Amino acid sequence: MNATDLAPRIDHTILGPTTTMSDVVDILEEAATHGMNACIPPCYVDAASDNDLLRDSDVTLVTVIGFPHGQHASIAKRQEAVAAWQAGADEVDIVLNIGRIKSGAIESSTHDIAEVVAAVPIPVKVIIETTLLSTDEKHRACQIAVDADADFLKTSTGFTDGGATTTDVGLLSDYLPVKASGGIGSYETARSMLDAGAERIGASAGVKILDEAPEN
Repeated sequence: MNATDLAPRIDHTILGPTTTMSDVVDILEEAATHGMNACIPPCYVDAASDNDLLRDSDVTLVTVIGFPHGQHASIAKRQEAVAAWQAGADEVDIVLNIGRIKSGAIESSTHDIAEVVAAVPIPVKVIIETTLLSTDEKHRACQIAVDADADFLKTSTGFTDGGATTTDVGLLSDYLPVKASGGIGSYETARSMLDAGAERIGASAGVKILDEAPEN
């Protein structure tokens, strides 16, 4: 896959705890220059959506909800998603409550996601943090996302040990389109995720990935 075809499938990401608006502007500029999407913290969505870099480009603006542990109250996740959409987000990535998955709380976990899906008219990706789940729990989390009418599954937040694997991407892709995220720092790794069934790549190394991709 060449760089031109790959770029719109990359969510160029900055979500660390020290992220500043200046950092976000750098990500927007790189995304606009290379044709990628941009994934940024929710506190900067309003300012980013009003930035000339975004207004003058086709960059899809993505943000996160209930990040990074998914333990927010459902009403807080819903309100956060609505605020992000109203501020200009084009997509939201919401973290599933992992503790509830592990305890078998299916109904409340489904409600958690469904509330967000019903509240915003934009695509919702569900982050299931694959490295913390058993195979059975991964299937359970995927089915919850399906039952909640989510649009995508996402492997990881990038804030736990490990990250996306081709095995997990294959499992998730049996349920919904997949955003592979976590530990993807090269074109070779990104390509392996796409070959395994991923539709999107979440990475802070978006520019590096494209620089390593074939031109044609």
